Amino acid sequence: MPEIADQWKDYACLDAGGGEKLEQWNSIILRRPDPQAIWPADTGSALWNRADAVYHRSSRGGGEWEFRKQLPEYWTVKYRDLTFKVSPTGFKHTGLFPEQAVNWDWMSGLIASHRDENLRILNLFAYTGAATMACSAAGASEVVHVDAARGMVAWAKENRDLSGLSDHTIRFIVDDCLKFVEREKRRGRTYHGILMDPPSYGRGPNGELWKFEKELTRLIEACLDIFDRNGLFFLINSYTTGFSPIVLEDVMKTMIDRKNGIISAGEVAIPIRSRSLLLPCGIYGRWQRND
Repeated sequence: MPEIADQWKDYACLDAGGGEKLEQWNSIILRRPDPQAIWPADTGSALWNRADAVYHRSSRGGGEWEFRKQLPEYWTVKYRDLTFKVSPTGFKHTGLFPEQAVNWDWMSGLIASHRDENLRILNLFAYTGAATMACSAAGASEVVHVDAARGMVAWAKENRDLSGLSDHTIRFIVDDCLKFVEREKRRGRTYHGILMDPPSYGRGPNGELWKFEKELTRLIEACLDIFDRNGLFFLINSYTTGFSPIVLEDVMKTMIDRKNGIISAGEVAIPIRSRSLLLPCGIYGRWQRND
């Protein structure tokens, strides 16, 4: 069974099908593409006409939003005690992946139960920082947030302030993730928790090329050099199509050679409110210390 992000109050996937999903973000409803929702849409449902904004793909690549009413530049949603900024971007995203709440809860539970260990957490490809805030709020003594996109790091700082964590120890780094990890090794720094959400394809701030299937094991190998001997967890999340959870499980079994840990892998999903369906939203691989 997949891990299901079903604890939201400010977010819901109202419906999905026909290559699209209809989502409610607080009081605002967005309609945008989703390549996993290949089953037929419920065209008889009036829900689909309630969208405040619709994202249309372009045949030339990318796309644009059609706003059916004037929306604020951004608004906020809450998850448990955290608050996040939401804003439609030119690449159809909103700055938040709600299915990741299952991983936020998993890490938060581990951190909260070991907060007396002064845990240092490293978040790679950290985007707008929802996981960063979850780890910090749970009691991590330090969270280091690394992303190559300066704009996403600035957004993460806004989420820090919205969540009331401005007095917590969070370091924001704009850098290529692999280069940063290699420098941390030379500095002799280690981390008790490492999480990463690598893209399928991307470039670092200086044009560094990243391809998931070629670079993932290299990055994991580098991260293991800075994974503390008393490490608590190691999390890999992926949206790369064509890879099953078994791939991440096998990667972790062959690379994380520690006898005191438990490895698991699976899918993450969000429930579709109007129908008894789940929308798949990527895969995860986890290692956690077995106390």
